[in-house]
Amino acid sequence: MSETKDRPYHHGDLRRALTRTALAMLAADQNWTFTLREVARRTGVSHAAPYKHFRDREELLRELARIGFVRLGESMTEAMCPDLPSTRAQFMATAQACIGFACQNPGLYRLMFSSDADKTIDPQLHDAAMSTYGILLGLLERGQRDKSFRPVAVSALAAASWAQVHGLAMLAISNQLLEDKVGSAPVPAALDVLLDGMCCSK
Repeated sequence: MSETKDRPYHHGDLRRALTRTALAMLAADQNWTFTLREVARRTGVSHAAPYKHFRDREELLRELARIGFVRLGESMTEAMCPDLPSTRAQFMATAQACIGFACQNPGLYRLMFSSDADKTIDPQLHDAAMSTYGILLGLLERGQRDKSFRPVAVSALAAASWAQVHGLAMLAISNQLLEDKVGSAPVPAALDVLLDGMCCSK
């Protein structure tokens, strides 16, 4: 069978097919050491085909990271259910969704925050990352307006929140949240401590 027969993409949709293949490879291997040649082979196209859409492997990796931030933002937004009883509850759900996303997509999550996902040279990646960060900022600002969160600089609340949530995510995907060290429910317990410090005293 020829290399190009039964290609897993429709005409004009090669870019999406390449990113889908690369995402599957990333999920399977939990690393991004693959080459564009290998992505092309697994997609069923010629070695040169990817270069019509990506200048190099690094550009493909940045596109994967951009997709990751978009998906993370969708997970966070979905978790922020308006039916939850308080802004604190929404924060807890959103933070757990972020950590859950990392646990379900460890390779992608690591890539998103690696030096290979350089946001300074890719405006689309930068915008996707900042849009996701904006979900956190919006939640914190809403919490300040309804007097759930302390009236300090929102940037300080965001830094504390991000450090805690991202740190927990990285520990979780590295299997470092061991019960004998941090208890049986370390994520909600740690988030409760964070929220106790962020919330206004009653």
